[in-house]
Amino acid sequence: MRRFFGKKRTSSLPKQNASTGSSASEKDYKLLSGSMGSLKIPETVPPPDQDCQRLKKAFDGFGTDEDAVIWILGHRNASQRREIKNTYQQLYNKSLIDDLQSELSGDFRDAVILWTCDPPERDAKLARVVLTKKKKVVKHLKVLVEIACASSPSHLMAVRQVYSSLFDCSLEEDIASTISLPTRKLLVGLVTSYRYDKQLVDTGIADSEASRLHEAIETKQYDHDHVVWILSTRNFFQLRATFECYKQKYGHSIDQDIKSCGNGELESLLIAVYWCIASPAKYFAEVIKDSIVGLGTDEDSLNRAIVTRAEIDMIKIREEYSKMSKTSLVDDVIGDTSGDYKNFLLTLIGERL
Repeated sequence: MRRFFGKKRTSSLPKQNASTGSSASEKDYKLLSGSMGSLKIPETVPPPDQDCQRLKKAFDGFGTDEDAVIWILGHRNASQRREIKNTYQQLYNKSLIDDLQSELSGDFRDAVILWTCDPPERDAKLARVVLTKKKKVVKHLKVLVEIACASSPSHLMAVRQVYSSLFDCSLEEDIASTISLPTRKLLVGLVTSYRYDKQLVDTGIADSEASRLHEAIETKQYDHDHVVWILSTRNFFQLRATFECYKQKYGHSIDQDIKSCGNGELESLLIAVYWCIASPAKYFAEVIKDSIVGLGTDEDSLNRAIVTRAEIDMIKIREEYSKMSKTSLVDDVIGDTSGDYKNFLLTLIGERL
């Protein structure tokens, strides 16, 4: 890992063990309560002003204490990181994000900054990066599907609000002006939805809408109003029931039938919609696998998957990854990354204190 100020400084914080994920103070850390996230936070979290002072010390002088940055930010949840950012601004009259930008470098810097941003702001910026690309391929457009279909309705609403605030334009307006039909129709429908967020399922609706989806797939009318309406308005529990009903009625899952009809942009995005709703853990395990397997590493996808899911379902993702890859996510991260970048990702997936 290239260092911005040359030689790495020795951290004054407790020593971390990267190979075993343990340390003398591991008993003092816990997983987020009631979550399948992998983030480990201290039983007793220091006040934000103390964290800010430690971060400022890590930046001051010759070199940067990257271990201190990992130790502090890698063990704070979203609300705690928000308090740290606000307190840092108050104490030093400067942005923590700006200091991270100048003090860190490379993939490590990108991952830390992505992690330090508020989740709605982070996703709004990820969407903006996609929408300002001159050439948008399926891999880029899937980011919009993830934001719309792999997070809660309240999070999507917050992303849309932040997007409008940051860029003086609505998310749906930018999609409509930069993406052509028929993909535009699907994506606008997905990002403008506000789904019911409770576990409510009507088996009769599941049966009738499974039939409608099957008819649309058979006739390759993927952008039919019924398809967009079903996928963008029904709650996730209802849609999972519809997907299961589809499989029972027709002998194949929806994604299998779409694959058999073609592999164009719209087909690929519909398959991403299906998996983001049916099993986000499987979807993101596949994103991580694709980012690592093959020649080179897709750090943008790797960062996005680990950073956005560490507080949500990374434990499930690790399980799904082991099933599909026959290797562990931990081993593959160790084998494909290095230095502070590796240590930070291992911290987020719960393998390193």
